[in-house]
Amino acid sequence: MIRKSVGLLAGMLVTVAVYAAGAQLRTDHPDTYTVRRGDTLWSISARFLSKPWLWPEIWQANPQVQNPHLIYPGDVLNLSFVNGPRLSLQPRVRTEGEAIPAIPLAQLRMFLKDTRVIDSNEIRNSPYVVGFEEAQLRGTGGRNIYVRNLKAEPGQRWAIVRPTHVFRGFGAQRGHGQTDDLVAHSVDSDVSTTRGPWKEDFRNDGHYGRGKDLGVEVTVIGTAETLRTGDPTTLLLLDSTMEIRAGDRVLPVDDKPYDPYFYPHAPQTAPEDAHVIAFADAMDAVGSRQVIALSIGAKDGVDNGQTYAIYQPGQTIPDDVASNSWDRGTGKDVTLPEEFIGHVMVFRTFDKVSYGLVMDSLRPVHIRDHLRTPE
Repeated sequence: MIRKSVGLLAGMLVTVAVYAAGAQLRTDHPDTYTVRRGDTLWSISARFLSKPWLWPEIWQANPQVQNPHLIYPGDVLNLSFVNGPRLSLQPRVRTEGEAIPAIPLAQLRMFLKDTRVIDSNEIRNSPYVVGFEEAQLRGTGGRNIYVRNLKAEPGQRWAIVRPTHVFRGFGAQRGHGQTDDLVAHSVDSDVSTTRGPWKEDFRNDGHYGRGKDLGVEVTVIGTAETLRTGDPTTLLLLDSTMEIRAGDRVLPVDDKPYDPYFYPHAPQTAPEDAHVIAFADAMDAVGSRQVIALSIGAKDGVDNGQTYAIYQPGQTIPDDVASNSWDRGTGKDVTLPEEFIGHVMVFRTFDKVSYGLVMDSLRPVHIRDHLRTPE
């Protein structure tokens, strides 16, 4: 089956003017580029522009383009200079295939579908698994599980989730590797912080239960259906990615489809003290194409696609030269300038926490690195 690209005017040359403010061409840009499988709109834009997060402005500058995401492998981009630089794409008849995404969604599906960040009180008061069929110690697919404090109707489906991380915010930031006084705030004893795709709090952010509670990350590990109401309520475990155990929580199924399209854009301003608070799959630092958690969310005006510059705070060191002292470390402290590291794009937003994908990095990203509006 063949078709013409939906959203692009059939048979017409779609011309996109590269005139958005600040959208400078790279000095090493190609004159033509053939789209390949595995490309993303970000990576393609980065071949032409020094600021790839400005590509939505470039596409949206031309009203002929109804959907900038419908670009396919085999399409050819041409750069010409007629009254300024112009990037043009000529749609062609092609076999059925998948369009090029803005970012590598395959790396993010777990965070888009199976991971949530909810309020600590909500998880504390949520229904929980208390036991299993035939007094088993764990629950597996096709077996009954028993849940307390659940108001349900027969046939209603539920998500079985496990808390995996308690996010906490910090006060004023200092240099990388240095600590400040934090607000005392103990981890709730009845909230499980078992190992999961995120390490426990102290393993990668060092707050040891201190700091403002920003929410609890939970991972969906199974689905179940109500068989009999009551307290406990009987559920049939339909499927699970791991064994269900007592204490796992029960939440409504999130049946809202996630949006696979993202429009990278710079925020007008970065929220005060926005910084990196956790990693998805690392202990000390991460780099390009890895997921990080940010200390800002929807309540701070953050939305999906916002792109931030990451800066490493400057270290505070003693100025032994100015003190004219032979004793090292006795001079008056001076704070060095912060250093640019790379860019992160937000792809999932909750009230007080967001997940972001590191799009590029010059050096490793660490906990407490700052977020700024990109220059």
